[in-house]
Amino acid sequence: MQKPFAIALDVGTSLANLTGSWRTERPVYVDLLPPCNHACPAGENIQAWLYHAEEGDYESAWRKLMESNPLPAVHGRVCYRPCETACNRGQLDQTVSIHAIERFLGDEALKRGWTIEPGAPTGKHVLVIGAGPSGLSAAYHLRRLGHEVTVHDAGPLAGGMMRFGIPKYRLPRDILDGEIARIVGMGVTVKLDSPVTDIPEQMKKGGFDAAFVAVGAHLAKRTDIPAREAGKIVDAVSLLRGMETGAEPPKLGRRVVIYGGGNTALDAARTAKRLGASEALVVYRRTQEQMPAHDVELEEALDEGVILHWLRTIKQIDGTTFTVEKMKIDENGWPQPTGEYEELEADTLILALGQSVDTSFMKTIPGVEIADDGVIDVDETMMTGYRGLFAGGDMVPAERTVTVAVGHGKKAALNIDAYLRGEQRELPEKHPAADFERLNTWYYTDADKTVQPTLDLIRRRTTFDEIHGGLDETNALFEARRCLSCGNCFECDNCYGFCPDNAVIKLGPGRRFEFNYDFCKGCGLCAAECPCGAIVMEPETF
Repeated sequence: MQKPFAIALDVGTSLANLTGSWRTERPVYVDLLPPCNHACPAGENIQAWLYHAEEGDYESAWRKLMESNPLPAVHGRVCYRPCETACNRGQLDQTVSIHAIERFLGDEALKRGWTIEPGAPTGKHVLVIGAGPSGLSAAYHLRRLGHEVTVHDAGPLAGGMMRFGIPKYRLPRDILDGEIARIVGMGVTVKLDSPVTDIPEQMKKGGFDAAFVAVGAHLAKRTDIPAREAGKIVDAVSLLRGMETGAEPPKLGRRVVIYGGGNTALDAARTAKRLGASEALVVYRRTQEQMPAHDVELEEALDEGVILHWLRTIKQIDGTTFTVEKMKIDENGWPQPTGEYEELEADTLILALGQSVDTSFMKTIPGVEIADDGVIDVDETMMTGYRGLFAGGDMVPAERTVTVAVGHGKKAALNIDAYLRGEQRELPEKHPAADFERLNTWYYTDADKTVQPTLDLIRRRTTFDEIHGGLDETNALFEARRCLSCGNCFECDNCYGFCPDNAVIKLGPGRRFEFNYDFCKGCGLCAAECPCGAIVMEPETF
């Protein structure tokens, strides 16, 4: 008996077998921008290092992390975690504790002595002014690129506001010192108690090919308060700096008033409690919602017994008596006086009204423009109007956090490298965002985030011991595996298993997959069943 036509032919000999010709849409593998990566001011590829961490390969995870951030143990403690605010997992159950994993990797590196090698020497020498987070970040990345780096700092110790503005209960000094030592170990020269007053002259005298200036906001802002007989008044910056450099802790008395509403105000209040104050009262002229301090700082301050007086402003001081006027918010959201007054008794007033940068030493540099608020005008490469002089950190318009400063240091280093090579730095095009709606959350089981251990309240109020503990290898692995890998293939094999036409080809570990479009009918099953949204369907054009 004669066989039917389709059966009689050998496999592959008929054009009818190429069923891809039926397709109206084709699946395409894509790489999307995870929200955590997009939100990170330091420019970390968070999803990439989490990928290694969830495999238990912590050193590879740390090395991937160190491509962007030289201070992971510091960031894991003091960063305000915009990555976690953006994390898609928060819409499923709870955000991934990215900062806790970062801290674990940073601590693990210090414990195991992992180091980073400098790049091949280029013969170029860069001057960095300021040994804070931005200056240290720039020095690190410049060394990785092979440039010689000398850092000048006016202070007695490296670290800038990480050391003189962040209390020890948030950032232990052995952690800070360990990460700075690793940067110095790469061949960075750090000169302390060595202010630079004439940058062009210093560049000429030292044979520097470029310079990066990143002086921190160490100057406390003042306000005029009428006082018939003022008691003890200190500024928060001096108080926190004195805790680092002074031999004896300052005596603040039993009741302390802190005037301001930022993170420094809360740090000063929490420090006052630890120095023995029975009451630390924060006076702020706006509402809690308008307070510039981060929520985590506010929550911890309230836990430790700090008292907050919203919508209040200090009008007069008479010895230890403070006359405070109540405020109200108008229709535009601004505080307005009410004419109602109350009195507070306190032994000490701590002013925490913000900080500014001393940029006076740059006023005579040709081409450098300084705004009314003291910040430096820079272009998209972070270069000032003086050729070869770059600026970042607190000196340029931006949010003043450690993470932002570290990101500035990295960006400046890459642009300085391009400048020294006579090239124009090309920025890669950003991928589209990996939104939560792209995910197939059916494949992810509920798994609440790991809670870090916290010091008991009695010790938190009376000592400068670190208040948060870290993760260990077991729960760090668990937490890393909570990452959804938003928008990027992690080789789960779903597309391979669901394809009814065997049109998905495995390319091997780490190489992902490709489609055989000769046989793909464009049914869309692979895209529908991809957990992380790394496959999209596009209209077919033959």
